[in-house]
Amino acid sequence: MPAISLIDLIDDYKRNPDLTYQSWFLHNEDRLKAFRSIRRGVLQVISDIKEGSFPNDFKGSSLEFVLSCVTEQKQVFEGASHPFYWKPKLRIPDIYENLDHKRYFGQFLECCLKATKPETVVSEINRLDAYKIKGLGPAVASILYFLHPTWVPPFNTAIINGYNRLFNEKRKLGSWSEYLAIRDKMLAVNTEYRHVLSNDLGALAGLLFEIGAGNLLVPGLADQPLVEREKLEKQLSKRHKEVVSEQQEEQTHSEMQYHLLTIGRALGYDVAAARNDISRQYNGHSFSFLSLPSLPALPVAPETAQTIGLIDIVWLEKGTGRIICAFEVEKSTSIYSGILRLTDLTCSLPDHATTLYLVVPDSRRKEVEMQLTRPSIRQTNTPIRYILMSDLRTHCDALCRFGDSHRVLERIARSV
Repeated sequence: MPAISLIDLIDDYKRNPDLTYQSWFLHNEDRLKAFRSIRRGVLQVISDIKEGSFPNDFKGSSLEFVLSCVTEQKQVFEGASHPFYWKPKLRIPDIYENLDHKRYFGQFLECCLKATKPETVVSEINRLDAYKIKGLGPAVASILYFLHPTWVPPFNTAIINGYNRLFNEKRKLGSWSEYLAIRDKMLAVNTEYRHVLSNDLGALAGLLFEIGAGNLLVPGLADQPLVEREKLEKQLSKRHKEVVSEQQEEQTHSEMQYHLLTIGRALGYDVAAARNDISRQYNGHSFSFLSLPSLPALPVAPETAQTIGLIDIVWLEKGTGRIICAFEVEKSTSIYSGILRLTDLTCSLPDHATTLYLVVPDSRRKEVEMQLTRPSIRQTNTPIRYILMSDLRTHCDALCRFGDSHRVLERIARSV
């Protein structure tokens, strides 16, 4: 393929606001938050396996938590959890009932998590492959990507379809050897075109995903039959509607953050937006004019401080830096990672007696209640309440006018 053709394809991919480069890779704060959440979740999986508390089913496990954080990334990672569902008739993937296989999987994750060079990860992949664990294939790469995004590309059906179509190959999905061959080619291509892509392999994986999903025409196929072009137009129209919906969610997210900043200030607290949201604004009100520029120094490890800094809104007692309330605003997907950040906060700062809240769309009330009652959440013994977006929107002014402390939120907060 002539180099200019691929350059043109990459340019089309990057310029289209409906495709994953702009909608997921660049302009998606939840993507950045996911790296810390997934890393923390993998640590929990390793700990559960070591302690013998990892269950014999995917449901309710710490691994389900990790894969839920992965699939929250929407387009590129949709369906990433399916290979890990326990299939009792087939007894796969064989990491739930077979104790040796469970241990091998935990050791693999731990070695990859601690790896300081890509050769170590490849060696561990080959070691895991040698165990021949039924049903445990390269789907794991979607987890590894969030541990080492410059070493390990994600992997799924759409990505491999795009790879085969772009490079005219016939690679298959379920083999680690096939995955490593694909990875080698992707690394070579990414090195050549890094100046227009990224060190992060998610940019190239997104390109292959869009080709595999039929949202980008590869060079040489521009003269395809009219029926194929009409199909492409329909898919792009659908994708555009999805992006518009995501943008509306982001607007609602900013609105809820604005209300929380406003109420917190009215009640006499210092307020802080997540560090990657400080440049946001709502209805002409910039968060940087309402929020502290950053959180005060907290007596926690640097990694934990990074996580706390990503919580959507926190209220702090003036002059002390003690966190009084913390809020995670949920949209269509991010319940799991939001809960994880809140539990990290309260476990790291037990003497702050922080009240934790999820702010959720009315349509997700039952879902949030179900998630808050999951065994993996209940075992943390972390009380988390939730507030419906409609209640926060309706009662914002009244809470500002008549409230005298954070306890005024109890009038609209709900428990499970």
